[in-house]
Amino acid sequence: MALHIALVGAESTGKSQLGVALLTHLSAQTRLRCALIPEYLREWCERELRTPRPDEQRAIAEEQWRRAEVAALDHDLVIHDTTPLMTAVYSEQLFDDTSLHPFALEVQARMDATLLMALDLGWVADNMRDGPHAQQPTDRLVRRALRDAGLGYSLVSGAGPERLQQALNALGPLLRPHLGREDGLFGRLLQRGERLGGDWRCELCDDPDCEHASRAVARPPRA
Repeated sequence: MALHIALVGAESTGKSQLGVALLTHLSAQTRLRCALIPEYLREWCERELRTPRPDEQRAIAEEQWRRAEVAALDHDLVIHDTTPLMTAVYSEQLFDDTSLHPFALEVQARMDATLLMALDLGWVADNMRDGPHAQQPTDRLVRRALRDAGLGYSLVSGAGPERLQQALNALGPLLRPHLGREDGLFGRLLQRGERLGGDWRCELCDDPDCEHASRAVARPPRA
């Protein structure tokens, strides 16, 4: 059964860049067959040259998940940029419509790990984005939805290689059982975990309960 990794967060927080970086790194450093599912909402908006109406949102969320399910048939790991949760959050934010949340959270519960993008990158404008003023409200809604549903997440911050490294640190416990010592970086993570007795420590602070670590470490693999 394929592992599912979700990348969620507000606009212009590096989801797509991190998705490509993870795909490139994991494909090169492991034997896992990896797939990246781009954001269908953006594809839809670019094709239609407008934002969706409220009645069009559910089909977009369902297509995002359908593409992931297809990819999971012949891949070991699927990276989601993003999940139906983001479509549900945008529906709530723009239209005060929460009808997509049950479906979106049902899908989100099937993720083996969720990486939430921090709001620490510079804003990059394009004709599909609302503006930096929308980031904080989106971030609050995503965190609330995950918290209220009892779904964990790992916060990923930093730029470039640092952001990738934080993501890999968060994914280490999830991927370690599927990797051998010869699998590049994760082989070293495996050995480091053995040396530390599995007691992960945040590289950014001394608090073992900070949100960079155990607040939302990746969920254990499904049976």
